[in-house]
Amino acid sequence: MTYIEREIGNLIVTAAADMPVVVLTGMRQTGKSTFLQSQEELRSWNYITLDDFNQLAACKENPDAFVASGEHTIIDEAQRCPELFIAIKSSVDRKRTPGRFILSGSANFLLMKGISESLAGRAAYFNMHPFTRREYTRKIAEPPFIKTFFETLSITEERKMPPVRTDEIRKGGIPPVRLGLVKDSDLWFRGYEQTYLERDIRDLGRIGDIIPFRGLLRLLSLRTGKILSISELGRDARMRSAAVSNYLSLMEVSCIFYRLVPFLENRASRLVKSPKAYMSDSGLASFLADVDDLDKDPLYGALLETYVAQNLTGILQSTWPKANLFFWNIQGRHEVDFVIGSGKKCVAVEIKGSTRWEGRDLSGLKAFMTATPQCVAGILAYNGSVPINIGKRLWAIPIGMLIS
Repeated sequence: MTYIEREIGNLIVTAAADMPVVVLTGMRQTGKSTFLQSQEELRSWNYITLDDFNQLAACKENPDAFVASGEHTIIDEAQRCPELFIAIKSSVDRKRTPGRFILSGSANFLLMKGISESLAGRAAYFNMHPFTRREYTRKIAEPPFIKTFFETLSITEERKMPPVRTDEIRKGGIPPVRLGLVKDSDLWFRGYEQTYLERDIRDLGRIGDIIPFRGLLRLLSLRTGKILSISELGRDARMRSAAVSNYLSLMEVSCIFYRLVPFLENRASRLVKSPKAYMSDSGLASFLADVDDLDKDPLYGALLETYVAQNLTGILQSTWPKANLFFWNIQGRHEVDFVIGSGKKCVAVEIKGSTRWEGRDLSGLKAFMTATPQCVAGILAYNGSVPINIGKRLWAIPIGMLIS
């Protein structure tokens, strides 16, 4: 199968020309290894994977010798040998030239104790997300809509966009499922879950009994897109809050879920300050939540929002690193699903899963824009096909266009 280019590729190649160490992380099976071996500028690099038992044994036996001659070296699944990072620090301090190492793995090294400190000032960090719609439709040559809209506050091309189908949400963006390389996606996700639990989590957390962790993972998938309440999760999982926090940290380190922080740059009262919890892939979340017919499932809205979130996060981090994604919520009154902030400006985005919208769907956007002078536009992203300017600084835009 022809290699599908990843949008983050240019950032990684550019960083490798400036920094001695580049770190690429992301959840398992998002295509990191394929990218590192297929990206044209990296094909001449020496590729090593610590999935190879002999390479792992050699690295653990003498990590300093393992990296001593490192020049243009890619080390995949680097988290399997934590001793490696101290050795790389020493090697880089002796010879601080660009393009020495690219480290990759299914763990967020910035969240792993002792590792981020050892590479401080020596590494640039990137996260490879599941396929965005732009990537798997091979449209990354076009500028992202949300960035151009943010800059111009206009829709320069009037075109119809196909709605986001429920099968897109259920497939998510993990390459084997997204690209139809497996016949039974539920069977594949079951194997994915087992591998994740039995290998990644045991390696990262040294957990003896994996059953409570599995239960918490499934409960979290049922709450994707919701305000994170550790006490509620603990109550439903029959676990202490400390254990829940520990398990959530392991899930975050292994990139299986992330927290979206609230936008707090206004004076509105009763602002919710807890983060939102999002599963990193809507397909995996659908499987873990045991969703069968998504069109009729109560989780449709949350899983659509999860799908949009993973697309927006992937687009912003790959093409617009200075932009940040937030949400906004005044308890019991108003909320906005996403706030995209860059510099002193921001754009508010509300997601609506139906093909039609009503005036009342704009209440959260209007409240946010009133409370936030730096908000330059409000977008009601609905699952229709035609973009419409519906008022001063307000647009109704197809979800498909938002993530194009």
